This record gives sequence, structure tokens and C-alpha cells, in this order.
Amino acid sequence: MKAKKRYGQNFLIDSYYINRIIETINVFSNDLIIEIGPGKGALTKLLKEKKVELRAYEIDLDLKPILDPLNDELTHIYYQDFLQVKDFPLDRNIIIVGNLPYYITTPILEHIIDENINPKKIIIMVQKEVADRFLAQPHTKEYGYFTIWLNHFFKTEKIVDVPPKAFNPPPKVTSTILKLTRKSLPDIDLKKYQKLLQDSFKQKRKTLKNNLSNYDWLKIKEVLDSFNLKENVRAEELREEVYLAILNKME
Repeated sequence: MKAKKRYGQNFLIDSYYINRIIETINVFSNDLIIEIGPGKGALTKLLKEKKVELRAYEIDLDLKPILDPLNDELTHIYYQDFLQVKDFPLDRNIIIVGNLPYYITTPILEHIIDENINPKKIIIMVQKEVADRFLAQPHTKEYGYFTIWLNHFFKTEKIVDVPPKAFNPPPKVTSTILKLTRKSLPDIDLKKYQKLLQDSFKQKRKTLKNNLSNYDWLKIKEVLDSFNLKENVRAEELREEVYLAILNKME
């Protein structure tokens, strides 16, 4: 079977990198593993050895002959778009694993957050350029709204870069395996916080003051002063604690 461009398919075939993913996953008996895009099942076969419930979501029906034999009492293959899945068991400890199509990496992570799945760990393969944005620090061009939003929920760590030759067919870019570990969250209004971050970064070349012109700037300035930050600061210069302080001041 040939990989399909419309699904962003690049099948991971190198056992070294497959095992690097597997070795990051420690499970207990009642844990649930969710695999996004099992492809030809190279990772799925090793996830089955964890002996816990495994749900794999594959959008490509042509892979049924390869994946169907993996079904058993603990492993369930679902042929549907993960972005359309809503019925997650929120009372379970969930671990999410996947070699994510590059073009929908961020929508998949947004779906995980929006559906309040609250996984204890996510191990994903993404394009290195995307991983660099997720791992970015303030004062860098890669640092943006989604960097802060994702890292509000998860501690993000790089496991290893993966060369194109580890895939079939090989992509034109280097990939990165990331581990995201759930954080304890402060009790805040997440919708207001998300809007604050989005508004702050809506035009990255402009100052925070320009981007937040509809906000009470005097209150924001009080927060900036408390962190010894200038009034003409830009959004990418602020750590998350500053944004949380601004949100708290707005409340």
C-alpha cells in the first residue's frame, strides 16, 4: 500500500525511534492508551504489549486489512477522524501516542485540550519546525500564542530528532518526538485566558499595548511595572506568569 499525500502519511519504520517512543510509556492496569493514526501498525503492535486497553483511530479505510487483525479484547481499531471523536472516558488515566500528520498537528492538540481529555501524558511525533515552536522560549521568533497555551497544560520535553530516512516514504523535513506531561492547573477562566493570549499575539510586530488596545491598559501597566517591564514590550517578551498576572488583574 502506498502512502497517501492527502492524509499526510509517512510511516515510521525505524525500530530505534519506535522503541524510543515505547520506552517513554509507563502504564498501570486501568490506564487507557489512545493512538492517533496507527498507519500500518508498527507502533500499535508494541503498544499492545503494554497489556492495557488500546484505542487506535485511523482515518484511512484502506488500512483495514493490515489493522483489523490487531483487534482483540483490549485493542480496538476505530476508522474515523480523531478530530471528530467526542466520547472520551474522562474518568480514566489516558496516554495519547501518535505520529501526527504535519498539517493538522495543532488542531489535534487543540482538540485534546478543548475536549478536556486531560491525558496524563502525550508522546507525539511532529515536524521539527513545529516542535521548535512548542519548545520556544520568550524573546525568540518561534515563541507565540500556542507555545504558551500548550505549555499552560503540559510540560513539553524533546525526546529526539528523527531523520527523514526513518520513514517510508521519507518526508522532506526532520521530525521530533515530544513528551508532554500533564501539569496541575491554577483555577482560572480558560476562555478569558485563551482570548487574552490570542489578542496579545494577533499582530506580532506590534507592541502589547497596541494589540490590547481594547483592554484596561492602566491595569496591565501595573502588572508590567511589577515585573520591571517597559510599556512598549511585545507579546513574545513575556513569560506565562506575566500573562496570568494580567488575567488576574483584569478579574
